Amino acid sequence: MAAKPPAGDPVQDAPQVAPPQHAAAGLPAIGHTLKVAQEQMGLVRATRTLLKVNQKDGFDCPGCAWPEGDKRHTAEFCENGAKAVAEEATLRRVTPEFFAAHPLADLAGRSGYWLGQQGRITRPMYLPEGGDRYEPVDWERAFEIIAEELRALDSPDEALFYTSGRTSNEAAFLFQLFAREFGTNNLPDCSNMCHESSGSALTETIGIGKGSVSLEDLHQADLIIVAGQNPGTNHPRMLSALEKAKEAGAKIISVNPLPEAGMERFKNPQTPLGMLKGTALNDLFLQIRIGGDQALFRLLNKLLLEAGATDGAFIRDHTHGYEEFAAAAAEADWDETLKATGLTRPEIERALAMVVASKRTIVCWAMGLTQHKHSVATIREVVNLLLLRGAIGRPGAGVCPVRGHSNVQGDRTMGIFERPAPAFLDALDREFDITSPRAHGYDVVRSIEALRDGKAKVLFAMGGNFVGATPDTEVTEAAIRRASLTVHVSTKLNRSHAVTGRRALILPTLGRTDKDVQAGGKQFVTVEDSMGMVHASRGNLAPASPHLLSEPAIVARLARAVLGSASRTPWEEFEADYATIRDRISRVVPGFEDFNVRVARPGGFRLPHAPRDERRFPTKTGKANFTAAPVEYPRVPEGRLLLQTLRSHDQYNTTIYGLDDRYRGITGGRRVVMVNPEDAAELGLADGSYTDLVGEWKDGVERRAPGFRVVHYPTARGCAAAYYPETNVLVPLDSTADTSNTPASKSVVVRFEPA
Repeated sequence: MAAKPPAGDPVQDAPQVAPPQHAAAGLPAIGHTLKVAQEQMGLVRATRTLLKVNQKDGFDCPGCAWPEGDKRHTAEFCENGAKAVAEEATLRRVTPEFFAAHPLADLAGRSGYWLGQQGRITRPMYLPEGGDRYEPVDWERAFEIIAEELRALDSPDEALFYTSGRTSNEAAFLFQLFAREFGTNNLPDCSNMCHESSGSALTETIGIGKGSVSLEDLHQADLIIVAGQNPGTNHPRMLSALEKAKEAGAKIISVNPLPEAGMERFKNPQTPLGMLKGTALNDLFLQIRIGGDQALFRLLNKLLLEAGATDGAFIRDHTHGYEEFAAAAAEADWDETLKATGLTRPEIERALAMVVASKRTIVCWAMGLTQHKHSVATIREVVNLLLLRGAIGRPGAGVCPVRGHSNVQGDRTMGIFERPAPAFLDALDREFDITSPRAHGYDVVRSIEALRDGKAKVLFAMGGNFVGATPDTEVTEAAIRRASLTVHVSTKLNRSHAVTGRRALILPTLGRTDKDVQAGGKQFVTVEDSMGMVHASRGNLAPASPHLLSEPAIVARLARAVLGSASRTPWEEFEADYATIRDRISRVVPGFEDFNVRVARPGGFRLPHAPRDERRFPTKTGKANFTAAPVEYPRVPEGRLLLQTLRSHDQYNTTIYGLDDRYRGITGGRRVVMVNPEDAAELGLADGSYTDLVGEWKDGVERRAPGFRVVHYPTARGCAAAYYPETNVLVPLDSTADTSNTPASKSVVVRFEPA
């Protein structure tokens, strides 16, 4: 019997606030996690399923991309991972009867939390033009509708093929193959909104857009700098790695506008002592002003040069551009840096001493560095510091961009990219005897602009929540409604199903936890974690409905319906046996040679990484590149604050698991804005009062997020924080990072008006 979802949509504008708690990942978190899992799955199903999460013979968690070590714990998951599994393996069902009872207008008025709590979608659903609610449709007709719309386009470039980071390697490879055989490079993906800045900076500086460290490197490091990242909420299993590094003698510097409980004290649920005592992870907390990171790293680099604390042999043998960089670094100014960062001179000097004392340094970062106008320049400056110290291609040292979605890195490796490398397209064309387009396609922001301007007419989303994840909500939703057709491959409901084109389809798919049986027998898929390990994922649960298709099957049938007999690609063969897909990947994507043989090994295999493995840098210069961009940081007018959007502890990306943010002491609601008490006093914002957030941008358009409760919170001065997607409405579509075009969701100038 299906579990019953919540009946009503809970009020979310009256949160309660208590003092922030430490990262209680011990007994309280375990009890809460098991309670949630039992509510969704039942006790027996929950226990059996959770014991397979991230195991070598189990399935990859549908949450974050944090890697697993060779030796696995029995419970190899975090609190949010367990919630992600529980929501996918839930016994709750969304049936055609549900859609009959809930017209589109009703769904559009519901919260993201309520939509997600309804359960797994069980049938393909179709919204006809002029219709007011979804109705069931069979798979054959669904693919006919998509084919009708795609064939009616004036150009293949009027179609957009979006990919979520949870899509498997096999499905992603087929998806990009279909798009390019159809004739477009319009392959926007969630990387465009998160680590595109990292990829842009790293490709230019070290020659590969991925991190250079392994889990073992973290355990061996002398110093780990965690900048613009909150592991406790966004990558909780990382805390265990940091704890192990601390036990081995590592020092940790946290650079963040908000103090985060998980870094202050981590209570490890894997050990009795860890639950009782906990570990203070931070050795130094630098409470930086939003966007001041580039200025901080530039000054540190100047001070390293002045102290002679550099690896001269590495710089001479392996780098390019040192002189220009050194001249720019010499111009770094103490007063300007203190203004940009909000830090004190003793704090920066202490950080410098820790860098100088470290022979093996790793810098980890996430969205706090990637979602600013100057994000690419900031990450380049991080790389400058590591190059000065010779800290790339050395055990226990390197760059560590921490990815979010479980296979977001793998999707890019498989060719999900609007600006593909010519070498990749050449290999694809040779293997499949096709001619891929060479013109660059649209990323996420340009896709929204194309829909808005009538240059794109069909959006096909392979997973994710496109509407909920993207910036400038009102502009984005208006653009989506101009489309002739929107299609979403999904396991559960989200906001994107309620904001549609003239026609819309929901195609229900298997999840990571589901058993996947095709004509060739039981299948598995593969994923790549944040550190370049590729491994298998095998679901073990009976699918939520007999009417579900796997993602590879959906792409294969889509291709047959759209391309027809003109395609010589063996789509039916790929659907029947995913090993045949992996054979093709092995001949197209470097590093995947003998894919089927190597992935059969427990734990999988590591992809090659030239800077890490050989100290070889495949850049245009053939060396690691120092860079010398001008220092930037946000300037905020008087009476305004700089807002960053962030997650609560009870969410993962746009998926809301609950209405509490336990680590920050906020319960029962999400429409809160965290403001430093001194700033609040100057602005007349009483704790507990309600305010509208009004975004200010150079286009003069007023963007308003109404009805937020003010929470006095120890943020950095001049800064504020609030949850997304509720505040995505404040992020201008045109406010993006230079080079990467990533939305600047961490740099939103806001004023406050009484609600």
